[in-house]
Amino acid sequence: MSLFLQFAFLLSVILFCAKAAGYLSVRIGQPSVLGELIAGILLGPSLLNLLGFSFIEHSLAETIKLLGELGVLLLMFLAGLELHLDELKENMHIAALSGTFGVVGPVLLGWGIGALFGMTTPAAIFLGLTLGATSVSISAQTLIELKALRTRVGLGLLGAAVFDDILIILLLSVFLAFQGGGASGGIGILWIIVRMALFVLASFLFGMRILPWIIRQVSKLQISQGLLVATLALMLVYSIASEYFGGLAAITGAFIAGLMLARTPEKERIETGVHSLAYGLFVPVFFVNIGLSINLRTFPMQALLFTLVVVLVAIAGKWLGAGIGARLGGLSSLESAQIGAGMISRGEVGLIAASIGIANGLVNNHEFSAIVVMVLATTLVTPPILRALFARKQVEAKASQLEAEQAQASSDAVKVEAS
Repeated sequence: MSLFLQFAFLLSVILFCAKAAGYLSVRIGQPSVLGELIAGILLGPSLLNLLGFSFIEHSLAETIKLLGELGVLLLMFLAGLELHLDELKENMHIAALSGTFGVVGPVLLGWGIGALFGMTTPAAIFLGLTLGATSVSISAQTLIELKALRTRVGLGLLGAAVFDDILIILLLSVFLAFQGGGASGGIGILWIIVRMALFVLASFLFGMRILPWIIRQVSKLQISQGLLVATLALMLVYSIASEYFGGLAAITGAFIAGLMLARTPEKERIETGVHSLAYGLFVPVFFVNIGLSINLRTFPMQALLFTLVVVLVAIAGKWLGAGIGARLGGLSSLESAQIGAGMISRGEVGLIAASIGIANGLVNNHEFSAIVVMVLATTLVTPPILRALFARKQVEAKASQLEAEQAQASSDAVKVEAS
């Protein structure tokens, strides 16, 4: 079988299983993303090991991964496209508090758990930093399905994720600088902060002053799908610049690109094209690939207790930390719980952090396995928790409406009797 036919086979199986599992997940009252994640686990080395079939070239695993990376960029771009900059600015204080507390809480708890289980101080600190990471792509997809992305919770959650991204990168950079030693550590950390600030400033200035003009000119050209192609190119440029020049995650750049293009008159045309491309191909591959990258068969049973504690601390630390920050920012208890739950998932960000740890010798194989299981568990529990919390909000809203209607009916009855 040729390499192309192998690739076509893999892609057809992944897309079919993703959509079928997503449909079944929706039928039982859960977000489709949960089914797609579970489909990936079943197709991965934990059960079927699709990429390990004898007639499949190993190099195709990297190809599927790259398609998935494009999927998460498109997902975060669409999340940004759903929002307005003014709405995001109004909720910035909530985002700052939630993002900061959502990092500090898990980092300190993870550090303490590592020390309790006899890990070295550098390894314990690194475990805490891993627990402080957040991957908001899973939550963003769930909120889109729930039509809650433009609520105070959705806006606060996306803003908090940006703060989380910046803080974790800074803390990891400081930590690795001290671990590596050298006199340039302080200067290097300062340069990281300057790079981030310059990128954010430049991306917003370009997005507000030049980007609308580019889109307007492209939309006038008689080119097949010219606007869609220009949009994708700009999204990729923002993503590249975010990681290469700004030192931030590529998804942050994609999110900012979407936020900037949301201000243009061509927003609806852009959204229609990108949405079809993303959810028809790239986004399902991204969610399935998370499961494909995890092998539960190799999990060491002697690390079971440590893993269970890490998973519980990861969920509770992020939920409580981000939730407390949101509560201090003025949200209600339910809204704070929703933001905290939305920050639980570690996704691909947690896997990247774990790979840094094992590459630098900061964690051993057992600790690495525990972190991988933590990433999987937090990614799986986030969608159903969010769904349950938003269902509770709907129930409370209906109850309040019913009470108001009953009170109005009683008032009307009193007026009738009085007359």
